Amino acid sequence: MGIDLKNRGRTKKHGRRALVSENPYMRLAVKLYQFLARRTGSDFNKVVLKRLMAPRRLRAPLSLSKLSMRMRKEENKTAVVVGTIVDDPRTLEIPKMSVCALRFTETARKRILAAGGECLTLDQLALRSPKGSNCVLLRGSILRETDKHFGPAPGLGPAAGV
Repeated sequence: MGIDLKNRGRTKKHGRRALVSENPYMRLAVKLYQFLARRTGSDFNKVVLKRLMAPRRLRAPLSLSKLSMRMRKEENKTAVVVGTIVDDPRTLEIPKMSVCALRFTETARKRILAAGGECLTLDQLALRSPKGSNCVLLRGSILRETDKHFGPAPGLGPAAGV
């Protein structure tokens, strides 16, 4: 006789628990945020650590237009993006803002600095606000064209009444 396990057995933990990248900057950032997540107890640091260890597919870029749109309401706060900030030439003016990201494209960095803003790295942010106070966590859209091919065949979803 076995034991009855509810919900088809014991549930496994999903997601990464270690960094796969061999980038030394990423390794140092993960080490730093593991320490901060453990010692500060801040949910902000736990989320940043989780996003740092995510695959590149889930670290989608964020454009300057989306960034400026979201930061208009957030005065005197730092935007934190665990990913790349890319330029959007369609946006003519961007506000002065403080942005922290893994990477900036050259033109995006120039435009942020020209507007009187500042570009920070994650280790500089950890020194400035170790608990993530006055920070806004943002991320780019992770939806991809391939996602529409997953799941049941067309017409066989839950709405089909099968």
